[in-house]
Amino acid sequence: MSSPTIALLHPGAMGAALGACLVSTGHRVLWSSAGRSAATAERARKAGLEDAGTLADALRAADIAISVCPPDNALDLAREVAQHGYGGVFVDANAVSPATLRQIEEAVRAGGARFVDGGIIGQPPRAAGSTRLYLAGGASALKICYAAWSKGATALLAGIRALARHEGVEPALLAEWQRSSPQTPARSEEVAQKAEKAWRWVGEMEEIASTFHAAGLPSGFHLAAADIFRRLDVYKDAPRPPAMDEALDRLRR
Repeated sequence: MSSPTIALLHPGAMGAALGACLVSTGHRVLWSSAGRSAATAERARKAGLEDAGTLADALRAADIAISVCPPDNALDLAREVAQHGYGGVFVDANAVSPATLRQIEEAVRAGGARFVDGGIIGQPPRAAGSTRLYLAGGASALKICYAAWSKGATALLAGIRALARHEGVEPALLAEWQRSSPQTPARSEEVAQKAEKAWRWVGEMEEIASTFHAAGLPSGFHLAAADIFRRLDVYKDAPRPPAMDEALDRLRR
């Protein structure tokens, strides 16, 4: 039995790495270059993906379509897929709230596709076991809960560092952290190391906030986290991460 053909929508850093894993296991993986950037095309080429040209052509040849995109684009992409009358299996692997997920499912089912709830936890996969792709009802909710802590904590520590700098107590705070919580100083540097990803995390934090609100829980923390990351969106596609001093100054603007 031949392996299913997969359409990957659209190969950003995570999507391209996922596509490379699928190619390495013998799958034919398609993508559509129409309207995409040169950087996306280069990622797809390095991952070994096959350019189908247009989204319609990629979907026409695919048994499975996997959506990996910024969460604020996920619903629009699902609706676009539905407009093409795609009848295969549609996997949404984005960090979206349960409410958004239901809209995505409704859209793709209306177009004729079968739907799978997915969620990716971990960095773009480079080695076996480093990243998990969950495929089951509740996968996106698991991703939301995981990211609420992992990326939410990055935003919280960044805000704390910026506040400590504003109040003139940053050296004292770092010294106290080193004594009482030795892992925290390095953890508080992650906001600079990952600043080029901050623009993608804005929508993710907003989806998390929406999920908290729908569950009757306070949503304000993750709305603030979205604002933290929004202040760093100037580093999108930056060739290198900013220094921590630069990132903190950007947060305090």
